[in-house]
This record gives sequence, C-alpha cells and structure tokens, in this order.
Amino acid sequence: MRMRSLLFVPGDRPERFAKAADSGADAIILDLEDSVAPKAKDKARTAVADYLATPSPILRLVRINPLDSGMLTDDLACLTGCDGVMLPKSESAKTVGALAARLAPDVKILPIATETPRAVFGLASYGEVSDRLCGLTWGVEDLPAAIGAVSSRRDDGRYTNPYQMARNLTLFGAHAAGVAAIETVYPAIRDDVGLEAYAARGAYDGFTGMMALHPVQVPIINAAFTPSAEQVKHARAVIDAFAQSPDAGVLLLDGRMIDAPHLLQARKLLARAGLD
Repeated sequence: MRMRSLLFVPGDRPERFAKAADSGADAIILDLEDSVAPKAKDKARTAVADYLATPSPILRLVRINPLDSGMLTDDLACLTGCDGVMLPKSESAKTVGALAARLAPDVKILPIATETPRAVFGLASYGEVSDRLCGLTWGVEDLPAAIGAVSSRRDDGRYTNPYQMARNLTLFGAHAAGVAAIETVYPAIRDDVGLEAYAARGAYDGFTGMMALHPVQVPIINAAFTPSAEQVKHARAVIDAFAQSPDAGVLLLDGRMIDAPHLLQARKLLARAGLD
C-alpha cells in the first residue's frame, strides 16, 4: 500500500465519498467514529457498506469505534470490501490481535497508537503483529483530554514536550515494526503555508505519509511525501557507486563520504518513490 496521504471523510456524508476518492489521496478513511454523531452511526454504517459494495481504484479504510465502545459488532458488519481498518484507542499489539481475530486475514489494520496513557507504553509491541498492519499513526487530541492537560500545543502551534514525545515514539515504533509511519492531521485547513512546513518536517523526520482532513490538503501532503527528482538522482548515484565498488565499506561521492547507512537510506528513498 502506498499511503502518502490518507483523507478522512465522515461516514454519514455519502455525498462526499466520490469527491474524496477523486482528491488525489492515496487512501480515504471512511469514519464511523469521532466525526459521526451517536444518532447518525447507523446511517453512516449503511452508507459505508453501500459504498464499499462498489469497486474503487483507491484504497479504502474504515475507522471503526473503539473496541470497548459496545459498537464493534455493528461496525464490523459494514466492512465488507474495505482494504483496511483504522483502530482508534489502540493500546498495544494485544488490541490489534483482538480486532484481527474478527477480521478476514487480508484486511490490514492501522492503529491510532497514542490516544490513552497506557497506549504510550505499548508502542514497542507492534512488531509482534506487523503482518496485520498497514502502518502506525498517532493522535494528539484524545491523550491530553485523557490526562486533563490544557492542550497538546503551545500558542504558536508547536507540540508541548509530552506530545512531541508521543509523536517521536510512534515514529520509532512504526519503523521498529517495519510498517508505514503516518503523521497525524494538521487541523488548520486553510493554512497552506503551515501545512507545507508541517508535512515537510514529517517527511524530513522519517514519516512516510500523513492524514488529511480536507481535499485541499491532499496535494500539499502528496508533494511533501514524494521524493524530489534531486533526491532520487542522489539516491541512484549512491546505489550506483556501491554497485561499482561492492567490496568497499566507505566511498567518496561528490566530495562527501558515504557508507552503509547512506546506501540503506538511498534504497528506502527509492522505495518511497516507487522506484525500487
């Protein structure tokens, strides 16, 4: 699954499904959880089931309600045809296992892995269920609410230390499990400059994709998580250099020393670009 951008769309707004699918996003997330009011849950399930019954060229994930919400059986009944399930309030590999036991083996799971205090301590466990995952992501609203924090952000929009830590641990937890690391949403929908900087920072730090709240965010996110032509050119030069000197441990390229970590980095970049 290539997932540079994953666009949320409320499950009870079927008139938005086609627009979301045509947005250029690599995946859409049909939401049954936070964006759907309790009284609209059944309407959302029906709309999602109807949409999933028709073929689509885009990856389609469904965000279900938490496993302990009492709504799991109803949510699972509308998932036929989806490519993956977004799992909110995931606390560890154990949470994933509980959901996986009720899904078809080919349906992948994308946990939101930082929404409870306990979840932060489970981030190292996801390698145990990596075969069921399509990635790992994090959220920044539920955790501060759970512990009574004033906010996860400072006045200038930067994360405070606890939530920066949660972000970083998600990044390493995803890579430790060998799955896609998905950056969380940028809530200021019309702030293109801020979104561009935020997405670029995510790609720079090692995230491989990002969630979006509105179709207008998708092109900016896709651009940030698509390696540039210059980056691809350099990666190929690194790989070619080692191919020409397979017994070398260290080489000189464009006046700079390169070694095994640079070769690994180059291969990963080409994989993200779909050129491996």
